[in-house]
Amino acid sequence: MSGDKLKINEIFSSIQGESSWSGQACTFVRLQGCPLRCHYCDTSYAFREGSAFSFDEIIDKVKELNIPLVQITGGEPLAQEAVYSFIRQLCDLDYTVLIETSGVCSLSNCDPRSHKIVDIKTPNSGAENSFKESNYDCLSINDEVKFVITNREDFDWSVQIVEDRSLVEKVHAIHFSPVMFQESNNEIQGCEALDTKLLSKWIIADAPWARLQLQIHKYIWPATTRGV
Repeated sequence: MSGDKLKINEIFSSIQGESSWSGQACTFVRLQGCPLRCHYCDTSYAFREGSAFSFDEIIDKVKELNIPLVQITGGEPLAQEAVYSFIRQLCDLDYTVLIETSGVCSLSNCDPRSHKIVDIKTPNSGAENSFKESNYDCLSINDEVKFVITNREDFDWSVQIVEDRSLVEKVHAIHFSPVMFQESNNEIQGCEALDTKLLSKWIIADAPWARLQLQIHKYIWPATTRGV
């Protein structure tokens, strides 16, 4: 793979379902591949499906969709080294660029004009301890973090991480999301979908600085729908 190409799974426009940009029109550039295998992953089709596209081809498609907000996602988008240069090109074109990443790869080369949306994997995710420790130093007020919560253990662990790493002061927003599964599979490896009301009570009592985050695109379209 040359330095000006990326393996792309899909490019599409939709409503942003997460982060502080939730509810806004957004173009998604989904890259192929991910080194993690989270139990609740809803984009496992991106692990191996995809084709190589040049930066120019991708940018032409982004321009065609004509939306100023662009999210680079996966899979794990930062697993492809060339993505850092692509992010810079999008920023140079004055797009608002979101990077949805697990933090398993280095964040240090992300253009500071971009917004990192970092999904720190909880103990029951199936990818515990995957977060690269040095990435905590790469977070800024431009960025956001999220924790997918499967149970009280995950919740307490996430609260401790936020406190230990002073994330309330460091990043723009902290999101707690109840684990959700595709309609065809509501239980994976003993992990059940978490009641949103229960997570809401925990946040009110013990983490009032956190934002409850729901994947609103899954309320608009069926959870198994692709390209939305």
